[in-house]
Amino acid sequence: MARAFPSEPMSKDAKKDVKKVVLAYSIKPDNIFIEDLREEFVRDYVFPMFRMNALYEGQYLLGTSIARPLIAKKQIEIARKTGADAVCHGATGKGNDQVRFELTYYALEPNIKVIAPWREWDLSSRTKLLDFAEKHQIPIAKDKRGEAPFSVDANLLHSSSEGKVLEDPNVEAPDYVYQRTISPEEAPDKATEITIGFEKGDAVSINGKKLSPAELLTALNELGKANGIGRLDLVENRFVGMKSRGIYETPGGTILLAAHRGIESIALDREAAHLKDSLMPRYAELVYYGFWFTPEREMLQALADKSQEFVTGSVRMKLYKGNVTVTGRESPYSLYNQDLVTFEEGAVAYDHRDAEGFIRLNALRLRTLGGRERKTKK
Repeated sequence: MARAFPSEPMSKDAKKDVKKVVLAYSIKPDNIFIEDLREEFVRDYVFPMFRMNALYEGQYLLGTSIARPLIAKKQIEIARKTGADAVCHGATGKGNDQVRFELTYYALEPNIKVIAPWREWDLSSRTKLLDFAEKHQIPIAKDKRGEAPFSVDANLLHSSSEGKVLEDPNVEAPDYVYQRTISPEEAPDKATEITIGFEKGDAVSINGKKLSPAELLTALNELGKANGIGRLDLVENRFVGMKSRGIYETPGGTILLAAHRGIESIALDREAAHLKDSLMPRYAELVYYGFWFTPEREMLQALADKSQEFVTGSVRMKLYKGNVTVTGRESPYSLYNQDLVTFEEGAVAYDHRDAEGFIRLNALRLRTLGGRERKTKK
C-alpha cells in the first residue's frame, strides 16, 4: 500500500492505525509506505504554480489539483521499487481526480495497469461506499457532529469539502463544514502585520526569519486561520463536463498570492507581467485538468520561472477579518522610480510635451477607423 500524502504530519498513533488496517488485509509490512512529502510538495509543486499566480476560473487556488501529480508520481516510484504492475486510486467516476491521477500514471509509466474501484466495482454512490467500508471494517472518520463526513480533501495548501448539503448551490454552507479557518466575523478586531521575503519569486521568510518551503506555508496557514482568511464558496466547471460546488479553505495560499503579486508589481516589467497574466488561465487549466507532466505545462513553467529572475525583496501586509492588504513593498531590483513618477519636479528629466507625439501615434489607427465610419454613414 502506498500512502503518498503531501499533508499535515501524521502522528505515531495515526501511522499505527494505517498499518493496522492494511496489515489486516495480509499486506506485508515491507509493502506499506508512509512518506512525508510536505517539503517536496511546496518546493516543487506549490511554489512553481504560484510563480504563475495560477487561479482556475479566476478564483480557485488549485489546492487539490496540484497535489495529485505528486501523489501519483510517488505511487509510480513505489510500484517500480516493489515490482508492482498496477496502481490504484479511490477517485470517483464523476470527478477530476481520476483524470489527474491516471494522466500522471501514464505519463510516467505508459504501460502501467490502473485499478479504479469506483468505476470497476459496484460503488455507484456515496452510500454504497460507506456500506462497503462498514462491511469490511474499514474505519471512516466522522465530522464535527459525529456523522459520515463530507467528501474532503486536505493537504498543506488547502482543504476542500463537497457533497451532502453542499450539493445545492443555493444553500449556504453550514459553519461546521469549515476546517482550516475561523469565520471572519470571529477574527480579532486588530490587524496582524507581517512581512514576507522573496527570492526569485519564491517566499523565503516571514518577519525576517528564514523558513523552509513547508515551514513557511505552515506558518502562513496559521496566520490565515487566525484572521479568517482564505474561504471560498465556488461553483466550478469540472474537466469531465459537469458543474460542481465546493467549499475551499486556502489560508496560507491566499496570503502568499497577494504577497507575490505585491512584489511583482515593482520588480516585473509591464509587458512581461501582462504576457504572464494572459497565459495564466491556460496554465491553471493544465494544472486543474491534470496535465502537469506535459511539454506544454513545462514550456509555460519555463516562461514563468524566467520572469521571476528579479522578483526579490519584501512585502508588508495587514491581515484583518478575512482580508489581505499589501501596505508596502521594496526590492533591490525595483522598477519603480519615484523621481520619475512624482507629480512634483523630479530629478529625472521628463518632457511632458513628448506625450503629445506618443498619443498622436497611438491615435492614428483610431482616427483612420473613425474616418471610415463617417464616410459609411453618409
